[in-house]
Parts: sequence; structure tokens; C-alpha cells
Amino acid sequence: MEQELEEILARFRETDGTLLILTGAGISAESGIPTFRGREGFWTVGSVNYTPMEMATLAMFELAPEEVWAWYLTRFDACRAAEPNAAHYAIAAIEQHYRDRMTLVTQNIDGLHQRAGSTDARTFAIHGDARLMRCARRSHDEPVPLPPLGADRAPLPESTRRALTCPRCGGWMRPHVLWFDEYYDERFYRSESALKAAAAAELLIVVGTTGATSLPMQIGLLCHRRGVPIVDVNPEENPFGEMARAGGGVVLREAATEAMSRIERLLTRGAVTPAGK
Repeated sequence: MEQELEEILARFRETDGTLLILTGAGISAESGIPTFRGREGFWTVGSVNYTPMEMATLAMFELAPEEVWAWYLTRFDACRAAEPNAAHYAIAAIEQHYRDRMTLVTQNIDGLHQRAGSTDARTFAIHGDARLMRCARRSHDEPVPLPPLGADRAPLPESTRRALTCPRCGGWMRPHVLWFDEYYDERFYRSESALKAAAAAELLIVVGTTGATSLPMQIGLLCHRRGVPIVDVNPEENPFGEMARAGGGVVLREAATEAMSRIERLLTRGAVTPAGK
């Protein structure tokens, strides 16, 4: 397996092609951030226990905005408390080396990639960004920084409510995240840019995602159908591993921190970055 990995990465080093890295919750789990669909994502409102798939919807926000904000503030507080791990830093180092030849597509909203050094310009956060919020009524579409509010339960303190109020229309701000009853779009989530990166990539590295959402699966299938080698890093079996095996790629059933540190060393060893990139 190690020899196959070295050969795939060596072949890429000899090209001037582009690299796409796709990450999911598994990479941040090693920083202590719970996976989205885990038991810790459930939320009790009154006597009813809601799942993450029920809480993370526009319908729930319109019904109970304070409860949805309280749930998100608890999750966002965990994101702020976490630190990037070796896998985040390895990906940032790969970007620093390859620059415009590398694109990072992440399903994670925690901002750990950016805190490790990945640039916003080359990082497509296709499910949103916990660092931002925007007007729920769309009186303006520009996401703005979310103040560092701590975890809380509904009803929210008045100071928190004021911080989450749109200064233009007086309505609620909303988390800058893609909800389950919403669609991907380029304006907020760079979805078209992510697909374009997949259409041009000559190597796909998938880290810590099970392919439970549609756009990551489209990215994997697009690369697979084009004959692009796939390196799948995940302790668990998943569709990307099947694509990797079928297409002559590599499956690494190990922790992201261990695998990505090794991949970073192999990818940056002797590679040449074109002038001006």
C-alpha cells in the first residue's frame, strides 16, 4: 500500500497538474469536534428531542430561531475551543507549496483549516462557515463576522439577541451555513467552483468524509469517471474508498493526522511550483 501511495504521489509531482483535497468531519474529530450526526448533535426543546437533521433547517429556524441559534452557539463554542491538528497543518503546507495548483473543498464549518494557514481564496467551504452570519431576511447578502458569543440555551439573553439582530432590517441574522432543506449555490458556498476544481484535478485526496451529502459525492464521481487517481484517508469504509480501489488509487484506513503528515512529506519532496504561482 505504501509503495502504491508513493508511486501515485510521485507521478503527480512530475506534472504541472492540479490537486484537489476534499475534507469532512473526520479530520476535525481528531481536534475534539464532535461529528455532526453524532449523539452530541441532538437537542431537547421542551420535552422533544430533535436530531441534527431537524435542527439544521430553515423550517426550524423560522419556527424557533432562538432554539436554533442556541444549538449553533453551543457547536460554534466547541469550534472556537478546538485547535487545528497535524492534518490541518499538513494540508496548509501542501497549499503553501503548490499554491494555485491546489484547491481545498471542505464540508467543515469549524474554520480549523483557515486557522492552520489554508487561505480563504483556495478553500471552498461548501457547507458554510461558523465564523460568519448573514441576514435571514436577505436585506443584504454579505456575510459578516459572528461575534464571539458563548454557548447558551433559549431564551437567549438580551445582549445575545441584539448581537444576532440585523442592523439594517431589525430581523434575525442566521448562521452562515447550508441547511438540510436548502440547496448548494455558488454565491454562498462556492459549489460551482468546487465542481470546476474537480473537473480539472489530476489527483483527488479525500480525508475524513463518508460521502453522506450530494456535492462531495459528485466531486468524487466526477474525478473517478475522468480516471483521476483517488487517495482515500478514512478509518471507515466509504464510497470514496470503493472509487479509489476501482480506479487504481489508494485506500488508507488510518487517522488523518498520521496519513496527511506522510502525504505532505511525499507531495512536497522535490516538487516544482511553476514561476508566478
